[in-house]
Amino acid sequence: MSKVVFDGATRRFEGQDRPAVDGVDLEVADGEFLVLVGPSGCGKSTTLRMLAGLEDVDAGHIWIGDRDVTRMPPKERDIAMVFQNYALYPHMTVAENMGFALRIAKVSKTEIGTRVAEAADLLGLTEFLDRKPKALSGGQRQRVAMGRAIVRSPRVFLMDEPLSNLDAKLRVQTRTQIAALQRRLGTTTVYVTHDQVEAMTMGDRVAVLKDGVLQQVAAPRELYDRPANLFVAGFMGSPAMNLLELAIDDDAVPFGTTTLPVPRTVTRAVSDRSLVVGVRPENLKVGHEGLPVVVDVVEELGADAYVYGRAEGVPTPLVARADWRNPPRKGEVVHLAVTDPDGVHHFDPASGLRLG
Repeated sequence: MSKVVFDGATRRFEGQDRPAVDGVDLEVADGEFLVLVGPSGCGKSTTLRMLAGLEDVDAGHIWIGDRDVTRMPPKERDIAMVFQNYALYPHMTVAENMGFALRIAKVSKTEIGTRVAEAADLLGLTEFLDRKPKALSGGQRQRVAMGRAIVRSPRVFLMDEPLSNLDAKLRVQTRTQIAALQRRLGTTTVYVTHDQVEAMTMGDRVAVLKDGVLQQVAAPRELYDRPANLFVAGFMGSPAMNLLELAIDDDAVPFGTTTLPVPRTVTRAVSDRSLVVGVRPENLKVGHEGLPVVVDVVEELGADAYVYGRAEGVPTPLVARADWRNPPRKGEVVHLAVTDPDGVHHFDPASGLRLG
């Protein structure tokens, strides 16, 4: 069993008012690909480093399988870590880099050669085994770093923003390769990224952190369809969900020339008769009826187009998906209407928690 469990794991740094990681309770199933995501400084890399043994655990426990590894040194945890800067030895060949940890562990040369060859075949690196890192592209270097982790056959893979140094096209290609490789190997993997698109496309489940506190852990689709609070709603999804605080009037809220019905269970749950309503950009139709919006920016992305604009009395910009074949122009006034009332999200303005 290679299950990973965080049991109230906490990390405090001297001189900081609050913990960097605050009482995280999280279970990663055997063979699962779990992604830790959140903005810079949210504690995701610190959480990963606590699991690796590179940061102390000030309170709580961390388990790998049936072993409490909280006070165990990194070398005894049977984990392999892939960093964003590759950390390859420039004077060694690809084969030597991949087999270095095994050589230090006094594994036989025959076994090292076999494991390196198998990993190189998996990663498409066979023809590069005799090259030095300087002769490789960024994507190839990252695959070498992956290979170095694979040859060790660890119980858990840890990956700390491994794609952040790659260009956009290569990042998309490599994240697909990593996800496919993990499913093939079946090794429990904890992956850190600040890119929520990367998180949604790679993880079996995604854990969202903010200020060291775990906000929600769920499958990507559930995070998107049922965010637990305002932070998750605004963070997950690109472009982000539109969030508007509106006054409730007779079990409905105003939206331009129309109203949006609000379930009675939701209206009963709020005390001040106001509500934060969340609407995804794809749930807004650009047309001639609804909330009037002055277009500030039009993003044309080939098969998609998004309109960003301002509505009178609405303090935050709004974004909606438009017809990519005939998008509106900057400065034009368009009207936004909700296409599916059942797809509207409701949040408590005071607590930020999801309602209904």
